[in-house]
Amino acid sequence: MDGRTDTPRRGRGGGLPIPLWAGSALGGGTGGGPGLGAVPGVSGGGPGGLAGGGAVLPAPGAVGFPVAALTAERSQRAAEAAPTAPGPAMSEPGAPAAGDKGPRLQDRVLGGVRWGRLQEPLGFIKVLEWLFAIFAFGACGSFSGETGATVKCGGETKEMSAISIQFGYPFRLYQVPFEMPDCEGESETRTLHLIGDFSAPAEFFVTLGVFSFLYTMAALVLYLRFHSLYSENKKLPFVDFCVTVCFAFFWLVAAAAWGKGLTDVKAATRPASLIAAMAVCQGQEVVCNAGTTPAMGLANISVLFGFINFLLWAGNCWFVLKETSWQAQAAPHDSAAEQGAIDKQ
Repeated sequence: MDGRTDTPRRGRGGGLPIPLWAGSALGGGTGGGPGLGAVPGVSGGGPGGLAGGGAVLPAPGAVGFPVAALTAERSQRAAEAAPTAPGPAMSEPGAPAAGDKGPRLQDRVLGGVRWGRLQEPLGFIKVLEWLFAIFAFGACGSFSGETGATVKCGGETKEMSAISIQFGYPFRLYQVPFEMPDCEGESETRTLHLIGDFSAPAEFFVTLGVFSFLYTMAALVLYLRFHSLYSENKKLPFVDFCVTVCFAFFWLVAAAAWGKGLTDVKAATRPASLIAAMAVCQGQEVVCNAGTTPAMGLANISVLFGFINFLLWAGNCWFVLKETSWQAQAAPHDSAAEQGAIDKQ
C-alpha cells in the first residue's frame, strides 16, 4: 500500500462521498494542482485537490460512475460507423405486401360464406333446383333428331332414293326442307317441308329453365353470404315466397305444355307421316319405305326434368313460408295457446 486510505469522506454541506485518492488521481495530488472541475452544489475536498469547493466525479469502476451509459454510447457510435448492407426496400405503412393480395381477396369473398346452410332444407333444395333447371333446359335445348324414308320409282332403271331429314330445337318443322324425288316429272327432285310449328312450348320450357337457373343461383348467394340480411329484412322472405310459388306454377304449365308439344313433334316426324305427306308415294309403281326413326329419348327426359322441377319448387314453398313474417307471427299464438292449456290443467 502507498499510504493512501480508501475511506471515503463526505464534503461539507452534504455532498457526494469522495474517496481520498480522488484528489491525487484527478486533482493533481494531495498537495495541490488544478482539479478537473467541480460539481456544483457539492462541497468538500482535499487540500488543493478540489477547486471551488466542488466534488470531482468518481473514478471509473467506483460507486456511482455511469458505466452503462458510456457502454451504450460507444455501441451506438460503432453501429453508426459500421457500413450497412443494402436491404429490401421498405414499403409504405399500411400498404399490402405483394403476396398478400390473393389471400386477402379470397378471404373477403369466401370468408363470410356459411356452407353449413346447404345442409338445411332451404339451401339444399335450392341446390337441387339449380341442378335440375340446368338438366331441363339443357336436355330440351340441345335435342336434335333425324327421320327419313326411302323412295323407289317404278321401272328397272330407277334407283332407290334415300331421304334423310335433320330437325331439332326450337322445332319449327315447317322451316325444315328436304328433297323428294319426282318419278313422273322431268325434274329429278322437288323441295318439300315438314309440317308443324312447336316452337312455343319448347321455347317457353327452355326460357323458364334459364330463369330458374339464374334465380336459384342468386338465392344461393343470398342464403350463404348474406343470410343475416335475409333474416333481418322481412320483405325478402315474402318476395322469395311469391317468386317460388310462381315458379312452381310455371313449371307445371311448362312441363305439361312441352309434353303435349313433344307428342305432336313425334307424330309429325314419324316416317309414316313423312311418307303420307309425299305425293310421289301415292303412285302405283312407286314403293316408299320407312327410313330412320328419330330417337326421342333426350326429349322425353327433358319433360321428366320439367315435372321434377315442379315438385321441387312446390315443396320448397313450405320451407320459404316458414321464413316469412306470417309463420313467425303464427308461432307465438300457438305457443300461447299451448301454455294456456297447460295452466288450466
